Amino acid sequence: MGAWYWIGVAAGIAAGVGIALGALVPERRPWPAAAIAACLGAAAGIGIGQLVGGWAEAVGGGSGGVLGAVSSVPIVAGALRAGGTRLGVATILALVGLTAAALGFVPGLGYLEAVAAPALALRLRSRGGRRFAGLRILARD
Repeated sequence: MGAWYWIGVAAGIAAGVGIALGALVPERRPWPAAAIAACLGAAAGIGIGQLVGGWAEAVGGGSGGVLGAVSSVPIVAGALRAGGTRLGVATILALVGLTAAALGFVPGLGYLEAVAAPALALRLRSRGGRRFAGLRILARD
């Protein structure tokens, strides 16, 4: 495999680790939490990239870690606002991060994870104010 594969592996693993780290950052306000998560994700991603290969993998890992961590902060904030517990949300996102890290070994999928995580977070954030109507839509008063 070429260097493109190992850079993608580093980005995918770091995106998964960043998602898990973003779930652990306490958030009172979203922007400081996102900044802390980004710093942690970048450090973890650079370390993962150095373990996988050289500086090219470290750059890919750092970017994947930042994108994964920053994308999980609004998901955590929304889940906690909706009534989820801190431990439950962190556990679920840790499992999601582990799955994303494992999928990083599929050729080319690590790059897709690093791009898809923020896109998913933006989509969920734009839907955040609306609630699912469920069966309430059928009720006639």
